[in-house]
Formats: sequence, C-alpha cells, structure tokens
Amino acid sequence: IVQNSDLSQHIDGSEIAIIGMAGRFPGAKNIDEFWENIRDGIESITFFTDEDLLAAGIKPAVLSNSKYVKARPVLDDIDVFDASFFGFSPKDAALMDPQLRLFMECVWNVLESAGYDPEAYEGTIGVCAGASMSSYLINNVCLNPNAHSLVRDAQCRVFNNLGSLATLIAYKLNLKGPCYSIQTFCSTSLVAVHMACQSLLDYECDMAIAGGASIIVPQRSGYWYEDGFIVSPNGHCRPFDANAKGTIFG
Repeated sequence: IVQNSDLSQHIDGSEIAIIGMAGRFPGAKNIDEFWENIRDGIESITFFTDEDLLAAGIKPAVLSNSKYVKARPVLDDIDVFDASFFGFSPKDAALMDPQLRLFMECVWNVLESAGYDPEAYEGTIGVCAGASMSSYLINNVCLNPNAHSLVRDAQCRVFNNLGSLATLIAYKLNLKGPCYSIQTFCSTSLVAVHMACQSLLDYECDMAIAGGASIIVPQRSGYWYEDGFIVSPNGHCRPFDANAKGTIFG
C-alpha cells in the first residue's frame, strides 16, 4: 500500500511512501516468513510422489510420461475463507475464484498493517490489482454436475472475471478511489504498482493498494514440459543463474 506524503507542486516520486505490506506465498503465510525464506535460501516448490498425485486423481499414464513434471508451488488454505466477514453467502464463496478471495484478504490485511480504516478515512483509496486466468472456473465450477446452471449465474461470471477483481474488492471494502484490474502476464503486479504510483502522482487518490494473486487449481498436480517453451523441465526456478532452464507458475 502506498500513500501520497507531499502535496507540493514539484513532483519527483519521493512524495510516495510505502506504509503497509501484506502477502501470502507458498511456504510463507506472511511477509516476515517470506523474507526469512529468501534470506535462508529456502525453495518453496513442492515435489510430489506418485502416491500423492494418484490420490489427487492424476492418471497413471500421465505419471509415467517423462515430460510430466511432478512439482508445483502450493499455497496453504486456499479453501478457507470467512465469507460472512466480507459479506458473502456460502454459495458466493463456493463460486468465487480463490485468487479473488486471497487478494481480498490481503487487502484487508494491508489496511490493518497501515493502520487505516476505509470506513473512517477521509481521503480516497484506489486499487490496482491483477490475477491469473481463473483455473478454478475451468477445473472446478465447470466440472460440477450443475455446471450449466452455475456458469449461467451472473454472480459466477463476476466472481471469476479478471475485470471485476479490483472493483468488486473496492465495493466490498468501501474503497472509493480509482480501480484498475490489470493483466500483463508475468509483469502484472509490477504494472499494478506502477499504475498505483501514477494515480498518486496525478492526485487521482490519496492512497493506493497494488498487487496481484496467482493460484492454479488443482494445486496438487504437476505440469507438462515442452521443449522450447518457458517452463522448467525439472521443477526448479533459478533466475539469474547459469543453470536456469525455465520458470514454474504459482
């Protein structure tokens, strides 16, 4: 979360202050644990056994294929959401992309970290947010026996639409600044921060929340490696390293 700290006419970027941070990551439930993992060189990729993947419903023929990489970043508690706290029904929560739920929780956490109550704050708060395509819609909602009626539900379309990510959260948390839902692939969160800073420098708002969420479901599954594509052949991601061979999503 960033905030304008100077209303002078001379603008050089130093007017912006970072006043709060929040996040949840594989192997780290908050920012402090995340920094500790970086400091200690902990790799937060989960490598699955065949038994793990069979129990998760992966077919034996897939597991025997050498191009199937049995690894993925796993984020804890993506199925845990206090729906009533945020004003949603249990049905709403069941239809909702976990990425939206996660980002909403993090927005609440970052406002607490910064010490601001949007119901009492007299300025305007904006949101710049991004997320991956809703794999939850494809792999969970659309595979439901009642999928046809569910997908026709307007709420389902809203809860799994990247375009509604920022505006829905702003509506629920009474954030009245500009709202931008952003998708620029791997640079999404960085572009969100850039847009938040631009909104502050242009005086579109007094405070801005920026970030992103990426959850691929089912989490307990591997991924397919393809020669010449960007994914890692071995489940390891080694940026800026001579041994770097590709990335892994999560």
